[in-house]
Amino acid sequence: MNNTSQLAKDPVHILLFKFSTPAIIAMLANALYNVCDRIFVGRGVGTLGISAITAAYPISLIIIAFSMLVGIGAVSLVSIKLGEQNINEAELVLGNTFTLSVIVSIVLTFLGYIFIDPVLNVFGGKGEVLIYSKEYTNIFLLSTLFQILGFSMNSILRGQGNAKKAMQNMLAGIILNIIFNPIFIFMFNMGIKGSALATVLSITITSICATYSFLSKKSTLKLYVKNLKLKKHILFKILSIGVSAFLMQLAMCLITIVFNKRFEIYGGNISLATYGIINSLFMLIFMPINGIIQGVQPIIGYNYGFKNFKRVKKALNISLISVTIISIIGFLILELFSDNIIRIFSISNSKLITIGSHAIKICASMIPFVGIQILGSNYFQFIGKAKHSIILCTLRQVILLIPLIIILPIFLKLDGIWLSIPISDFISSIITIVLLFKEVKNLSNK
Repeated sequence: MNNTSQLAKDPVHILLFKFSTPAIIAMLANALYNVCDRIFVGRGVGTLGISAITAAYPISLIIIAFSMLVGIGAVSLVSIKLGEQNINEAELVLGNTFTLSVIVSIVLTFLGYIFIDPVLNVFGGKGEVLIYSKEYTNIFLLSTLFQILGFSMNSILRGQGNAKKAMQNMLAGIILNIIFNPIFIFMFNMGIKGSALATVLSITITSICATYSFLSKKSTLKLYVKNLKLKKHILFKILSIGVSAFLMQLAMCLITIVFNKRFEIYGGNISLATYGIINSLFMLIFMPINGIIQGVQPIIGYNYGFKNFKRVKKALNISLISVTIISIIGFLILELFSDNIIRIFSISNSKLITIGSHAIKICASMIPFVGIQILGSNYFQFIGKAKHSIILCTLRQVILLIPLIIILPIFLKLDGIWLSIPISDFISSIITIVLLFKEVKNLSNK
């Protein structure tokens, strides 16, 4: 039985386990890398190094945003085309995705180098932090092409049912990244530049492996030169589906900028470093959730295209239970062991330990609800309802959070910044639950 026919016939819970497990492993490894990266930088460069990476983080988010615009839109469209048994159209999407990835990445890299100084200033890089941020970014920008292309190709691999291969590609890069980091930072004494170089090399390897997969005879979809020519109707569909994920990432970029600016007023470099650490810790929780979401995407997309709404509903329900369990486990770990966790990043900086432990407990307080919110916004994207997805992602990331970040610190100082996160999470999650309940009801009536 081929991968696509399994999506229509195999038990949903078995499919979800089969597709999610590789994605969860890869995502966890990726999140662990981000944590290790900050540990290496924290130990090798100091708190200033963590602050510098945090200040430069919006650039990474912008690149990820464009990766999702192309990759998420492409994989959703590929899954639907496969569900419709339209292999030729799916391969046309693959070819157009490759070309679009290359064009977008070249433009982004060019703009990044031209505007690097003003951009880092806007993102909150000042003084010594700006110097370190620029050193990191000058090297990191070289990975733009391979980030976007690698993400897009790996996403389509999952969409055609090759979740294991997608995991292997990611793990290859991540393992090398973790190996390269201490070598370049400590052995070659490259400091923060070494961290950036390790990232570039690992992403390049991942991208090459993912792209090469579509040249193999074993691949369901093949990458043909004839499909590289851009088609307007394909581009429109890719971009219209991927725009919600794109906006979500841009919103995260905007949020990071606002956070960084508020830390200049109410916290300083220690709070900026704390925010960077919290982001990396949250990734350890959200990446398994995203792994489940990636695993369920081809199941939902294929069966929605196949008009098998009973399987769509079942896949959604199982996924909701799974992400909620992960959210609760993550919440308990962060709340109970916040002090011990923050000490991993810095043993000697008592101020960072005090502020970090306190901030983690506040920021993590509504995590049990966040898994549902993230899955909900992605679900509507999977079935082509971009409007619903955009509303949900902008609600949590923009409409609620940014005003809270601006207003609460006026009254509560630094605690107001931390409190803005759980308040936004809770309100947006409740609204998502209401919309999902209506969607499940609609699926039952189809």
